[in-house]
Amino acid sequence: MNLVDIYVQLKGDVEYIERELERSMDARTMELYQSSTHLLKAGGKRIRPVFVLLGGKWGSYDLERLKLVAVPLELIHMATLVHDDVIDDADKRRGRETVKAKWNNRIAMYTGDYIFARALNIATRLDNPRVHQILSKAIVEMCKGEIEQIRDLYNWNQGLKHYLRRIKRKTALLIAISCQLGAIASEAPEERIDSMYRYGYNVGMAFQIADDLLDFTATEKQLGKPVGSDLRQGNITLPALYSLWNGGRDGHRLRSWIEEGKLNEHIEEAIALIRGGEGIAYSRALAGRYLDRARAALADLPDNATKRSLLEIANFIVERKF
Repeated sequence: MNLVDIYVQLKGDVEYIERELERSMDARTMELYQSSTHLLKAGGKRIRPVFVLLGGKWGSYDLERLKLVAVPLELIHMATLVHDDVIDDADKRRGRETVKAKWNNRIAMYTGDYIFARALNIATRLDNPRVHQILSKAIVEMCKGEIEQIRDLYNWNQGLKHYLRRIKRKTALLIAISCQLGAIASEAPEERIDSMYRYGYNVGMAFQIADDLLDFTATEKQLGKPVGSDLRQGNITLPALYSLWNGGRDGHRLRSWIEEGKLNEHIEEAIALIRGGEGIAYSRALAGRYLDRARAALADLPDNATKRSLLEIANFIVERKF
């Protein structure tokens, strides 16, 4: 399955949003312009803008209004990636040098701040306080999620509930409000706004679990970064957590490496243990349960091209290889 096929009904509008994203980086300082467009030029799935546009299909579809939500949401996502790469000391993102690697940490942090600020500036052009309230609340929750991730580095003693709350804040919430705000901006009926939020939340949870799976199951070429990058940086995601909880002797070995501060010395062996363990199947099954809930959220919506696209994206989430 290819995202291009899924996006076909929105091809012209997605291309328009892409141009608007580049136009949004209007920094007159050359270095800031170059650093802020660096990640943008690396491309991406543009899942969040597409969800805004699809959410907008349930009301009065107006691309000029929807872009004031779609562009900010993608910029917020990009800003978090720039900041993440500083925190993770990452050199590669989507197969390219990160902003912090090409410039330095200071430039990267200010670049991320600038992209955040541009997102908020653009969103204020939409005269709807509800949109601004939802967006600002989501940013607060995302920051909490990022702090939780930093706090939990190398912490193997965390439960499923803790992990799920973190990925809700880190990923699912932004996808949920992408669907919701598209519907709100188009003045869709309230029950469809609610359906889109529930769909987006569950798709977002599945998306992050699938991402955590790919970190172990995909190749470096597919990922655009080293396999097991999360584990290398001390971020213990669901496949690793399951191995730690239920991996028997292998789980004990993993815990001892973490507790003794020797994980990086055994990183390739640790990745192999997780790849060969039951955590992969468990994580895939949990992602599947979230997708079932996402599909259920769409059950009462009309059977049309928009609904079919939403269902196809949900399927793509767990089947993708990148």
